[in-house]
Amino acid sequence: MRIAVTGSTGFIGSALVGSLLADGHEVVRLVRRRSRTGPQADGTTAIGWNPLLMEIDRAGLAGVEAVVHLAGAGVGDHRWTDRYKREIRESRVLGTETLAAALAEAGQPPRVLVSASAVGYYGQTGDRVIDEDSPAGDDFLAQVCVEWEAAARPAAEAGVRVVHPRTGLVLSAAGGAGARLFPLFRLGLGGRLGSGSQYWSYISLADEIAALRFLIDHPDIEGPVNLTAPEPVTNRELTAALGKALGRPTPFPVPEAALKAVLGELAVEVAGSHRVVPGRLLEAGFRFRHPDVGSAVRAAL
Repeated sequence: MRIAVTGSTGFIGSALVGSLLADGHEVVRLVRRRSRTGPQADGTTAIGWNPLLMEIDRAGLAGVEAVVHLAGAGVGDHRWTDRYKREIRESRVLGTETLAAALAEAGQPPRVLVSASAVGYYGQTGDRVIDEDSPAGDDFLAQVCVEWEAAARPAAEAGVRVVHPRTGLVLSAAGGAGARLFPLFRLGLGGRLGSGSQYWSYISLADEIAALRFLIDHPDIEGPVNLTAPEPVTNRELTAALGKALGRPTPFPVPEAALKAVLGELAVEVAGSHRVVPGRLLEAGFRFRHPDVGSAVRAAL
């Protein structure tokens, strides 16, 4: 299958591309530097796009049967200044609008667009169990997710099956939050964040990649799909699992005041609670390799 991927050099994107190539698929990367377009050393092909200018190499998308759209500025990469919040929003919304318009106007559009979203869609939900039928929240990330998903509508209206994987915390030492947390735990400096009672909906990297591919391959799935393990845990429970797996104590809780001093507005998300379950994945028959936090942490390490 010929599959196009945005965000292909990112943490999740690079793992997805590797998985697709290993199974013999043809991968087209969308990249922002025109100097890097054309055949690549890893066997992929790169085509150009500039989502902020709403430019894309439409000819390069010819023959693509599926598109996985993962591009977007990292939520935890910087403090949330007004400028960076604008970048978070525009990188997602404008990128999705650019891609969806190109697919809608293609002579032969792909069968499916897997367009990323996040569990932040639901806002802060405390200990309430949340599935795909739950409403959107009203905080910054929730509203970004609402606009992000809506931006793919032109593709759906053109007959493309559109799926929105709402991903939780992807556990891996190779990237994401794990790349920052795990070294601290290895040194015995890890601890719960804030009260530790907030729910974190996690998923192993292996299950994230398998789920994305599952969404590509199952034509009966569309709309929002939560990509989280079946049993969300509290930050306190995740902290304990990390400490146990590494054989390290976890004695240093980080007070919420300290989180706010270091992270600013982002601290609201870090100390917030999302108890999200993957209802539609389970209904469709997806099998998790790492369904519990212990196995997910061991896989991450």
